[in-house]
Amino acid sequence: MLLFVSGFAKTHAQPDVIIMNGKITTLNSANEEVQAVAITKNKITATGFNEEILRSKTASTKVIDAQGKRVIPGLSDNHLHIIRGGRFFNLELRWDGVKTLTRALQMLKEQAARTPKGEWVRVVGGWNEFQFAEKRLPTLKEINEVTGDVPTFVLYLYGKAFVNKAGLAALHIDANTPNPAMGLIEKDINGNPTGLLVADPGAYVLYSNLAKLPEHGLEERVQGSKNFMLELNRLGVTSLMDAGGGFQNYPTDYAAMQELAKMGDITVRIPYYLFAQKKGTEMQDYSRWLSTIDIDDEYQKISNEKYGVQGGGENLVMDGADYENFEKPQVMLPPTMEANLKPIVQMMVQKKWPFRLHATYNESITRFLNVLEEVNKETPLNGLVWFFDHAETVSKENIQRIKVLGGGIAIQHRMAYQGELFIQRYGIAAAQNAPPVRQIIEAGIPVGIGTDGTRVASYNMWVAIYWIVSGKTIGGTQVSSSENKLDRIAALRMATLGSASLIKQESQRGSIEIGKLADIAILESDYLTIPEEKIKDVQAVLTMVDGKVVFGQAGFEKFAPRYEKPMPAWSPLNYYGAYQYK
Repeated sequence: MLLFVSGFAKTHAQPDVIIMNGKITTLNSANEEVQAVAITKNKITATGFNEEILRSKTASTKVIDAQGKRVIPGLSDNHLHIIRGGRFFNLELRWDGVKTLTRALQMLKEQAARTPKGEWVRVVGGWNEFQFAEKRLPTLKEINEVTGDVPTFVLYLYGKAFVNKAGLAALHIDANTPNPAMGLIEKDINGNPTGLLVADPGAYVLYSNLAKLPEHGLEERVQGSKNFMLELNRLGVTSLMDAGGGFQNYPTDYAAMQELAKMGDITVRIPYYLFAQKKGTEMQDYSRWLSTIDIDDEYQKISNEKYGVQGGGENLVMDGADYENFEKPQVMLPPTMEANLKPIVQMMVQKKWPFRLHATYNESITRFLNVLEEVNKETPLNGLVWFFDHAETVSKENIQRIKVLGGGIAIQHRMAYQGELFIQRYGIAAAQNAPPVRQIIEAGIPVGIGTDGTRVASYNMWVAIYWIVSGKTIGGTQVSSSENKLDRIAALRMATLGSASLIKQESQRGSIEIGKLADIAILESDYLTIPEEKIKDVQAVLTMVDGKVVFGQAGFEKFAPRYEKPMPAWSPLNYYGAYQYK
């Protein structure tokens, strides 16, 4: 790759930090690569050759030698559930990245042995059977054998959960427990629960029982939220959008992240969305929120404190939930959806509140667009930020309708985790363009990439980038067509500038250019040259947000703050960390 001097400028500002001796991918319009970048306060003030940038160094300038490593703009996850996930992060055993079922079960056994009475072992999403060498799910017999009398809950995608015998007893699930709406408690031939909870087709049976597990006090929830942010920083993530989620009530369940915001201890930019939780009261919830929350003030918080309300969604009404449980037939939205959705969207548009809509299937998108087009005729959207999430089967026609209305599409790597199940139900031809990434880009609408972590897919953005570059699932199945894959630079743009463009922030961040926010990651390995299969294993050795180093490892620890040991002492993080590499 050629080396360019990208906009080096002499300024009166003396740099607080200089990163030098790097292979710096700027992602500017010319895709220039430079050696060094100067940072003053929280902004990039110069980029160019080492010797030129170093001329501006003062006695107080901190110089970070990148040691020839690849340097990129910080990654931006357009769809994550960090506020909900942070509440439980210290308590969860992560199977994300585990290579064999044998090791996964061994981890389960070891964690059960150290978990005190009254607590649970919990594996909550981020994995599937195809990542294991054995290519199969654990059995309930195996889970019961390794966990014994310690209650255990293992969540698998949106499809099912495995609960051991001790867990069934703790949840008071027995032969007399009825099936919940849209869910199944599997029973054996004697009518006793086996421990398998099945989403059929909605996830309520999974999430409602998961919500019954013990939650620790505010101090531990605050630290768990901090640890989740540091884990994302380890992966080079500097910004994300929190999409709310089921069983995440506002403002009660936001207390831990709010506390971190008060302390100025947010290490990832988190614009978040408010998600109505109860069918039939969505209008009341949004009426209250829109009348009491000043969205302009919240934007100032996001700019200054990195944390604030961005809008409404990802579900605006419960009738709009077309969950992607590809083990079951497609969910068809009820006929009441339009009548319930329209007044909420109208109110959003009138109050100039951005919104996002969860939509897996094209049939759902068609009906959502019908509502948006009706609203637009009566109350024009006039450039209001809005977009669809997921959109695996969106049609070319609907992409154009989205463009006309000024919307965008936030895609996630759910097919990396559910591609095999999608193929089994809908066939390989349908899977090859799910979602149709190339068509969306060519349409010229805002589009970015994210994860939808933590309960279904993993939060690891490098898996998302791997999927969109290789077209493969985490199990190695070729799911995307060659025409639907992106080269590495295009994929990186999707994970930085693309996600920022969804909320019209691409002029502020997403590339390493003068005047932009200094959100930067130095990578352990060279993303642009490593073998394709290694992309999903990329980590950062140093991550910077707002011009401040928030994470360091592998010789870069000296630049980073010190980290506390996770609480409680038996936290799985103390024994395994989070994302696994073996």
